Amino acid sequence: MARMTKEELLEKMFHVDYEQLKGKKLRMTRVRVPGKEVCLAHIINPSQACIYENLGLHIGVHEGENHMGESVGMIRFTPWEAVVVAADVAIKSADIEIGFMDRFCGTLIITGGLSQVQTAVEEVVRFFDEVLGFKTCEIHKN
Repeated sequence: MARMTKEELLEKMFHVDYEQLKGKKLRMTRVRVPGKEVCLAHIINPSQACIYENLGLHIGVHEGENHMGESVGMIRFTPWEAVVVAADVAIKSADIEIGFMDRFCGTLIITGGLSQVQTAVEEVVRFFDEVLGFKTCEIHKN
């Protein structure tokens, strides 16, 4: 899909009134209306220590545990509250841990072994696509 110019957008939005609006100062406000979408699904393996530390995934582990070097799965949702359902699906589908979950931004980060993280991410994307009818993206692996 080709990008639309500002003039083309205004003409499309205001149809009949566009001629009277030409040359006048207009104020545009962009509002995000979240749809039902899984907009990012990415798996990092194995993660380097700097990634784990910068994501804050090394904080709060039990004494003696070291999760550095585990795989990381990142999934982003709209609406943002869907992350709660995704965390439930991920935990029930594989032996993973929730590294971070933000219901105000729609971000879920999971950690674990590569095959477990991959299984969890695939199941979350499948569930949101087939059961909840969300638009989903491809899963990217690095």
